[in-house]
Amino acid sequence: MGEWGDFFAAQVGAAAALTGLVIVGISINVTRILAAPGLTGRAAETLVTPTGLLIAASFALVPHQPDAFLGAELAGVGMAMFVIPALIQIVAHRAGDGRVGPAAGIPRALLVLLSSLPFIVAGVLVFVHAPGALYWTVPGVAVSLIATVINAWVLLIEILR
Repeated sequence: MGEWGDFFAAQVGAAAALTGLVIVGISINVTRILAAPGLTGRAAETLVTPTGLLIAASFALVPHQPDAFLGAELAGVGMAMFVIPALIQIVAHRAGDGRVGPAAGIPRALLVLLSSLPFIVAGVLVFVHAPGALYWTVPGVAVSLIATVINAWVLLIEILR
């Protein structure tokens, strides 16, 4: 893990800062978010991704951790990063939220999949001691940050339109 320590330490800091900013942003527009159907779920969904990234990077920084543990942790975090937003989107769609219809929900679902799947793959590959397994976390980190910024934009700016 030695060579990856700086990368994961940077991700812990970035994810923690971004999570805090999202919480502040949500609190600024909490009245509007609570008043609009589906946006409470979107706010929760927005917090899942950077929190998952924060937890995954924190697990990766645990010293002398067996590969089996880290692999299971990364895969578990990736699964949570997929399942929780997917359930939120399904509930919103069933509730008739027009912003989560078949066409509108595809980009959100893709962001969820593309941010969580690399962590699941990395976890499985770390678990089986595959070389280069942690490289899978890099696209997961990138898409997670992008997804969080997009959702934060919707909750902070688009809500005012």
